[in-house]
Amino acid sequence: MSTVLLLSGSPSPDSRTAVLLAHTGDWLASHGHEVQTLHVRELPTSALLTSNTEHPAIRAAVSQVHRADGVIVASPVYRAAYSGLVKAFLDLLADNALARKVVLPLATGGTQGHLVAIDYALRPMLTAMGADRLVPGCFVLDRLIQPGDDGGAIAPDARAAVDGALAGFDEALSATRERLAAAS
Repeated sequence: MSTVLLLSGSPSPDSRTAVLLAHTGDWLASHGHEVQTLHVRELPTSALLTSNTEHPAIRAAVSQVHRADGVIVASPVYRAAYSGLVKAFLDLLADNALARKVVLPLATGGTQGHLVAIDYALRPMLTAMGADRLVPGCFVLDRLIQPGDDGGAIAPDARAAVDGALAGFDEALSATRERLAAAS
């Protein structure tokens, strides 16, 4: 079993990104992973924006990243870039904080034009953070996700694409566990 951290860069608790992450967490749990979720919006704003790594909440959040075997970074896309919350949090981490972790970027956005945010904004940032086991990400159009009191819904074709990305993430986690077991 691997520990997976879901990192939410959404400023809203009832966003489409939240629906996507809820589905992601359920999928991972059903495949035997321990899932933890970090909502960056819940971190103290002043400590986050001033990179106060001594603040207990920031220290705890950074520790979650260090302890995770895999990290899924989910963000809404604004103007072809990931959210400022994602950027502010990733800036707190050491340059190699994502090294030897399986990392999956997920994004939601209003148009197909936002698709480029994964490959041209988020992937390079994650690579700069040391992500050397970065699996192909998944982008879901906002109109294919419906928030709701029941947890929301993802259109079947979009859900299949997300599940495919999660399967690749799961395979990479298994391969990493096998390499570590063989090395010990």
